Amino acid sequence: MSKLSRIEMLKIFAEQEPQNPFNWYALALENQNSNPDNAEVYFNKLLVEHKVYLPTYFHAAAFFHELGEIDKAKEIYEKGISLAKEQKDEKTLKELKNSYQNFLFENDLF
Repeated sequence: MSKLSRIEMLKIFAEQEPQNPFNWYALALENQNSNPDNAEVYFNKLLVEHKVYLPTYFHAAAFFHELGEIDKAKEIYEKGISLAKEQKDEKTLKELKNSYQNFLFENDLF
């Protein structure tokens, strides 16, 4: 199955089940290298319409960091860390904190 056909299938899934955040998340991940503009739309949709979908935060923060949107990436990391604490998801909390510390170091934000 080609990447294009996966993306097309995910679009169909997202249209059929727009309240399922995984569909939008999968679209964002599939598009981040091939079509960053679309990935940005999908990550923003997740961050606004599916705020409690924790998997979004790690990848969205890294994505916006790569785009050079440092303030936005910082905010996403911080919201993700807070949400992981609320959801008592220790594994994700640890991953987000480690990535956030690396992000702060790389961008001289200490």
